Amino acid sequence: MSRRLRMLTAAIGIAALAWLLLATLERGLALAQRFMTLPEGLRWLIGLLLTAILLAGLGVGIWWLRPRKPRPPVQAPDRPTLETRLTKLRESGADVEELRSELDELDRRRDLGELHVAVFGEISTGKSTLIAALVPGAQLQSDPRGGTTRVVAHYDGVAPDGTTWTVADVPGSAEAGGEARERMAREEVLRAHAVIYVCSGDLTRAQASELQWLGDFGKPLVLAANKADQWNAQERIQIEHRLRATAEHIPDAVVLVSAGGEERFTRRLANGTTEDVRRQRKPEIDALTAALRRLVAAGATALEPARENAVLAGLHERTSVLETAQRATEAQRIVSRYARRAIVGAMAAVAPGTDLVIQGALAAGLARALADLYGVKVTEVEIEALLRQVRMTLRTGTSVVLAVAGNALKAFPGLGTLGGGVLHAFAYALVFDSLGKALATTLAERQQLDQAEAGERMRALLDDTRGNRLRHLAELTTDALRDR
Repeated sequence: MSRRLRMLTAAIGIAALAWLLLATLERGLALAQRFMTLPEGLRWLIGLLLTAILLAGLGVGIWWLRPRKPRPPVQAPDRPTLETRLTKLRESGADVEELRSELDELDRRRDLGELHVAVFGEISTGKSTLIAALVPGAQLQSDPRGGTTRVVAHYDGVAPDGTTWTVADVPGSAEAGGEARERMAREEVLRAHAVIYVCSGDLTRAQASELQWLGDFGKPLVLAANKADQWNAQERIQIEHRLRATAEHIPDAVVLVSAGGEERFTRRLANGTTEDVRRQRKPEIDALTAALRRLVAAGATALEPARENAVLAGLHERTSVLETAQRATEAQRIVSRYARRAIVGAMAAVAPGTDLVIQGALAAGLARALADLYGVKVTEVEIEALLRQVRMTLRTGTSVVLAVAGNALKAFPGLGTLGGGVLHAFAYALVFDSLGKALATTLAERQQLDQAEAGERMRALLDDTRGNRLRHLAELTTDALRDR
């Protein structure tokens, strides 16, 4: 666009704005004149109404623009409760040694009284180089590939206040196939008294999510944007402003740093030849050390409660995952046990659903056993309603169940030629397996006995003709009949 055209466009815009302002002013004066001609009582009523609307809008604006209070830290269960859960898991056969060792490490660090700082962030953001600047003399291995840190490494150094500290270099996140290393890194971050989260510019959505996760634990947190030597003064101001806006007051401090490290370049000499040059860039971490000095000034003892809460919160999450897996395994054992009993009891059956009164006791027992496993209290009324739902499902789907059973048995030589008794026994194995899995899933997700949802899940499972599942039920039927 030429300069003359730009000036013309600007002039038209200014004129349009002036006209809009004058029109608004004229309309306002006209309304004011009409307002003054109204009866006095009506004027007072409209005035009070407009004042109320104005105050309400002002209040909403103040509420919307108010500084957001930081969320309270995640509250972990007390340690005795956690140890009781671990004991129950061990008694049920689960491997809890890794979780127990986490508690031992918690006690060991508390007894030592050392200050622990973890450096966390995505791969290739310069974490290891930053640690080399924070802890001079640390021997760090270099690797040209992304994500050089494969294990957690600890380096002892001197904190900004002159005391001894331990800095942890953890594997980077967002690495393809590095889920196990990322889990290792997060566990070490929870063990630290303070955390430095390293990025190399604006925060991505994944980095903002990691920062939110860190903020939930309420421990001292510094957001350090590395490689600041690559930006000019204006870019530094803009990047810091965007970081503060994206971080939403989660970190206690936002700093721009340059970890330094080695740089390589080719230099052309006066005689026309070239040479490869290696040199160390000087680190710029004064802002980071100042922020750390302020955040850890209270010392390891004062920061220990927040650290212990974070470790126990992480253990609570990992214990819950293990409990869920253990319950799922036990639920499968319960379902297989009752399906096996149903197979034996079904040898005299005429068709699935017609003798559910005979098998009703088994179905009720299955429901009670699964409810006890998931800690859900069920009444006899709820169990009877569930059995009615099952009867209705089987009454409308008997032909489907028998067809699935018959087709499945044809795939297993010997079973398909044993007659109708085996067919009905396999059908009941399918019925009880579907009922048990539907109940277990519903109880695990809803923490209550939802008959309608359990019925829908059961209907879907009855239609499931995957080979692996049918093969398992055929083997279960064969074993049960052989034992009988």
